[in-house]
This record gives sequence, C-alpha cells and structure tokens, in this order.
Amino acid sequence: AFVINERNEVLVVQEKSGRFRGTGVWKFPTGVVDEGEDICDAAVREVKEETGVNAKFVEILAFRQSHKSFFDKSDLFFVCMLQPLSFDIQKQDAEIEAAQWMPFEQYAAQPFVHGHELLRYISDICSAKLEGRYTGFSSVPTVTSFSEKNTYLYMNGNVRTNSRGNP
Repeated sequence: AFVINERNEVLVVQEKSGRFRGTGVWKFPTGVVDEGEDICDAAVREVKEETGVNAKFVEILAFRQSHKSFFDKSDLFFVCMLQPLSFDIQKQDAEIEAAQWMPFEQYAAQPFVHGHELLRYISDICSAKLEGRYTGFSSVPTVTSFSEKNTYLYMNGNVRTNSRGNP
C-alpha cells in the first residue's frame, strides 16, 4: 500500500524475512488478501497489522498480473493508495524489522527502486498521483445481480452518470 501523509512522507517497512531481509531496502507494506476479503479492506488490514497505522482506502493506482508465481499459481498484485488516519508506528515484531515515515523523494531515490523496472513504474505512478497527473480506481459499493451480495466495483471517477445515477 502507498500510504502518504500531508508532508509527502510515505509509510515504509523493512522486512525480517524473505528476499528483502537484510538488504536495507525500504518498501511499501504488502500482504495477501484473505479468502472472502475485499482488496480495499485487505490493504487497510495489512497496513494496520505491519505498522499499527490506521488508514482509509483511497484508490487502486495500478495492478500487475504474473503467472507461475506463489504455489505455481497466477498472481495479481495491487498498488493501493491509502490515507493515514493515525501516524504513530507500532511495527509488527514477527515480520517487520523497521517501519518509518520517509520523504517520498528519498523512497523513490533508492537504488533498489531504480534497479527494478516494476518498482520504477510504481514509483512514477505514485509521483504522478502526488502531482495531480494521475487518477486510479476508486471503490464503489454495489450489489451483484447474480447473488444479491454486496461487492465493490473499482472504477475511474471520471464517469458521467445518467438521470438514474448510473454510468
């Protein structure tokens, strides 16, 4: 999750395990969506679990699809923008080595970010969002006609509506 405060500081973590362990790389908090959980709720939950920061979902900025990923399955990775509702960090000791608020420019300037194409794209998208040059996908609560279950439609907010309030 891309969690950015009013001072243009991004919430970043260093992981205790995995491929980033001991590298000194600061990264966005990440995690896995639980079965039956909505993407917007998962992003908020993972940020809270890893950093103790309460946040509100703003929008999906981008997503990446890959195949033969975890457990030899296809994988979708969503970059969600969140607005912090609290600022004190209480890092999760089991998974997180360190957590802090970092100026976005400092995060983006890390050699690791520059050295990986996907991370450069994500950094550029986040930068464009901060400059008002990019709009992602907001969540719109809706009900599916197939099962009458509550669900979310993720869409760009620039859709005009008809007299019934529908696109």
